[in-house]
Amino acid sequence: MKPMAGIEKISVALTAEQVAALRAAVDAGEYATTSEIVREAVRDWQLKRELRKEDINRLRELWDRGLAGGSAGRVNMRELRDEARARLKRTARVVGDGD
Repeated sequence: MKPMAGIEKISVALTAEQVAALRAAVDAGEYATTSEIVREAVRDWQLKRELRKEDINRLRELWDRGLAGGSAGRVNMRELRDEARARLKRTARVVGDGD
């Protein structure tokens, strides 16, 4: 079989469980080859990596905008912590009620 143009072969070490999962997907007809699965996984990783970079850039932008907006004034950390804990408890109760 002739290699695809622009394709480079590399060696990857996987656990026995990972190899079994790849082979099971191929045997089930979900993919033609294990290489196809790995290429899809790399594409997913590339997309997630790009999205993470965009998120970081957006957070930096928001941080800079916040700094440029001036001081928020004095903050009582004890009150802020107590308020955050109360909010977390309320959220936990709402989420727990949905079970």
